[in-house]
Amino acid sequence: MTATLTGTDAANAPGPVDVKALLAGYREATTPALQDAVERLDAASREQARYHLGWVELDGSPGRGGGKAVRPALAILSARAAGATPETGLPGAVAVELVHNFSLLHDDLMDGDTERRHRTTVWAQWGSSAAILCGDAMLALAQEVLLESTSPHAAAAARLLAATTRELIRGQAEDLAFERRDDVEVHEALSMAAGKTGSLLATSAAIGAVLAGAPAHTVAGLQTYGLEAGMAFQLVDDLLGIWGDPAVTGKPVLSDLRSRKKSQPVTYAVRRGGDAGRQLGAWLAQDGEPTEAELHHAAALVDRGGGRAWAAAEARRRMDLAERALGGAALAGGPHAELVALGRYLTEREF
Repeated sequence: MTATLTGTDAANAPGPVDVKALLAGYREATTPALQDAVERLDAASREQARYHLGWVELDGSPGRGGGKAVRPALAILSARAAGATPETGLPGAVAVELVHNFSLLHDDLMDGDTERRHRTTVWAQWGSSAAILCGDAMLALAQEVLLESTSPHAAAAARLLAATTRELIRGQAEDLAFERRDDVEVHEALSMAAGKTGSLLATSAAIGAVLAGAPAHTVAGLQTYGLEAGMAFQLVDDLLGIWGDPAVTGKPVLSDLRSRKKSQPVTYAVRRGGDAGRQLGAWLAQDGEPTEAELHHAAALVDRGGGRAWAAAEARRRMDLAERALGGAALAGGPHAELVALGRYLTEREF
């Protein structure tokens, strides 16, 4: 996908930004340092981490690679945006990717997911205790990598990442608590998403600038960009969890409704969708495996209750806030354009 910039952004850009090539380049730049870090883990955790990250298959053959490496890309971009070299942001890139994958290992276990990206999850292959320990090891390793950085601002970056991890866990804890509640409000769902998704993207978008010793207003602008882009990303992800194409999402059609998940569009419809919301809330409170007909009816209730339209509009509003934050952060032109293009790439998905 190539994102074409218009308006004020175009003045900062040398031309259209090829976001897929951008992400591939930053993934390639980060992977050797990430592999060196993972080599420090104990033998069992190292094996599991290498498999989880997509570097090897269960039989030891080479893997196909992991995800898009959005967070490492943001970390390196933030260093460049602050006028520093990409290498300045590299320890931050490794650290945020380790924290992200710590959270995925634990999420898979808590959600009972036996597959991720069409591959067996770590807990399903090696057991729940192994997944917990591997995730914990990756979390500790993230701080180690940051504190070994040659940047005089390494301690500030490590402190930021520690606070971010606490916020990420808050969001995950609230997500689990919501499963047992029938009265979740829209503002609570937004706050949960800000912790679970937005917090790490906010830090990813700023940690390179922190390592570079950027001014406070630059760091703050980058953090706001990452938080708002993360919120937009989660809203779109929630829409894809109901209406997304399985060939694109890697999940069954209507996957979030199959688990009766109280995602943001669902919560909006239940709380503010009138009669459709009341019907949806009653259905969510039921037990048992839903039929295909029930799933399609539930999706229609989310739509009739306004959840689909609200989530799409809120995602656009959040992305606008993200871009405005960049405008006030006094960033270098090329990285500014790349950040805008990356945010649009993540949030302008079809649903």
